[in-house]
Amino acid sequence: MTRKILVTSALPYANGSIHLGHLVEYIQTDIWVRFHKMQADTQCFYVCADDTHGTPIMLRAEKEGITPEQLIERVWGEHMRDFSGFNIAFDNYYSTNSEENQQLASAIYLKLKAKGLIEIRTIEQLYDPVKEMFLPDRFIKGECPKCHAKDQYGDSCEACGTTYAPTELIAPYSAVSGATPVTRTSEHHFFKLGKCEDFLRQWTRDHLQAEASNKMEEWIGSGLHDWDISRDAPYFGFEIPGAPGKYFYVWLDAPVGYIASFKNLAKKLSAVSGQPSAEALFGEFWNPDSRTELYHFIGKDILYFHALFWPAMLENASLRTPTRIFAHGFLTVNGQKMSKSRGTFITAESYLAHLDPEYLRYYYAAKLNGSMEDIDLNLEDFSARVNSDLVGKYVNIASRAAGFIHKRFGGRLIAAEKRRRPEEEELETVLLGAGEVIARAYQERDFSRAVREIMRLADVVNQFVDANKPWELAKHPEQETRLHQVCSEMLNAFRILSIYLKPILPGLAAKVENFLNLPGQLNWHDLKNYPANAINTYEHLMTRIEPKQIEALLEANRESLQAAPTTEPHSLARHSEKQQHAIQPIAETITIDDFSKVDLRIARIVNAEQVEGAEKLLRLTLDIGEANTRNVFAGIKSAYDPGKLIGRMTVMVANLAPRKMKFGLSEGMVLAASGDAPGLFILSPDEGAQPGMRVK
Repeated sequence: MTRKILVTSALPYANGSIHLGHLVEYIQTDIWVRFHKMQADTQCFYVCADDTHGTPIMLRAEKEGITPEQLIERVWGEHMRDFSGFNIAFDNYYSTNSEENQQLASAIYLKLKAKGLIEIRTIEQLYDPVKEMFLPDRFIKGECPKCHAKDQYGDSCEACGTTYAPTELIAPYSAVSGATPVTRTSEHHFFKLGKCEDFLRQWTRDHLQAEASNKMEEWIGSGLHDWDISRDAPYFGFEIPGAPGKYFYVWLDAPVGYIASFKNLAKKLSAVSGQPSAEALFGEFWNPDSRTELYHFIGKDILYFHALFWPAMLENASLRTPTRIFAHGFLTVNGQKMSKSRGTFITAESYLAHLDPEYLRYYYAAKLNGSMEDIDLNLEDFSARVNSDLVGKYVNIASRAAGFIHKRFGGRLIAAEKRRRPEEEELETVLLGAGEVIARAYQERDFSRAVREIMRLADVVNQFVDANKPWELAKHPEQETRLHQVCSEMLNAFRILSIYLKPILPGLAAKVENFLNLPGQLNWHDLKNYPANAINTYEHLMTRIEPKQIEALLEANRESLQAAPTTEPHSLARHSEKQQHAIQPIAETITIDDFSKVDLRIARIVNAEQVEGAEKLLRLTLDIGEANTRNVFAGIKSAYDPGKLIGRMTVMVANLAPRKMKFGLSEGMVLAASGDAPGLFILSPDEGAQPGMRVK
């Protein structure tokens, strides 16, 4: 029975460029999709679209003197250019500003209304008296009413994750004009999310990663608020049926874009002879009793919308809900948030001007493990890993064998019946025997495990090469047959490794298929198929990364620290990047009573060690005097060798409440300094300080 899968990535907002942070999601989704498309018993579709509605689009188009439609058409082309450059292979890439999306969004809304889940209320709303418009949530900023973090948006806090009404913000201001908003009344449409609590409590337990499910349980337990799904004119979007001057909030119609993109694809596929009708294909994937599978890949910052609002909408509109939602973490570069001043806020377009996209695909795969942990692009490690793994271990296998096969054997591998010796049989057995482990790692999105296993196999192949020394065999005419056997086995092993790597490196796999003269034959079911065709002339498949390429990339992306701030809505693929400064501004003042609550103590680091599975953490054992030791997890892995920390004195917050982490209990915090320049520096006292001394 054929397995049928529909996969989506979050929709990028049509108000900015694709950057390396966005690509964490699209590359991992594409790898997962490509793996499934390599399976003989699987039909897999991958759809996405630009998220095109909202006030930011309207304001940007107005500023540029063009229509919103012209703006989103241009950005769509830019996004497709960047995705294509990184070999992201959508089956359909569409737009939320489409006829299909308007029809579907309206139909879903009317079904929710018919079920009594829509309520119209008169509310107080913030209005910009300078711009003369009601302010969308993301264009109001202020202090979070829960955790009191500054400079937060009007719909949710990026510091603590709380959602709220913009009128709940403390000291709000307009992000459009800077003016203090005034309050005006307006009629708005609300989706009664609270009535879906029982359904959502069970659904989130069954369809999310454990860490995401726990977060949803926390949010549901604190009470689900009704969701404001309307916005006032002027607004670029779809007008709500029967409500002139009222528009769907972007977060209602944007996820419907997943369905609309697939509906558009179904129309295209139905035009092909012998294919099912568009209606039949659409129903097969979106009817509530569908036996197909639906998977969403998203960033953890938009989990609330996808794991609560979205399934509640689908369930009550008699549409199928997702099989699973896979949330991932964010990207840091060299251990810190992307920064324009350091040249590490890198766009997809700029990267492609300097480096091979396959490098980044491989490096991300080597870091991703299916969890919600952030990943770090360490540029030094990036170069070293690509050069060592892909060029030194993998591509080198083909380059060392191809010349002998062409010059000595007419470009043909040895006949299958002449190739067998015990050591070759053992090599192929090892390579093929790892297929199930690698396939399971791909299926579970644990790409780092797949990469480790593939590189282990590459080491095994290189050990075979070193043991048989084809360069030495070539010196002795009586070893001609043995030379043919060894080089043929090298290229067959290279073919198997290429199949395992194809989901990650599709561009390189295409070159390998051409080199081995195996068009379209690097699929999972081809693993055991020994090549029978003559190979083509070998050409360089991949070159090493040179330091000057990294330097040129960073230089090209350096911008002034005075770069103008931008505002954008919390779109389906939005990741938070706050402006970095050489020196962080001083926080608001506190009283001496506030400060006296913090117990700072001198501590000696008696042990420091790596934390398995953690990208940034070291586990420190701290002596704070009188035989009192504390276990502390510190995010300083990028800056310090654990062995060199042992014996060093530092400063810790001794009365911080213990925090339970997945790696254990953290019983305090060490103090460290960082700024815009690269580096992280733990604080150390002058000579003579002793463990347990209080810092005053």
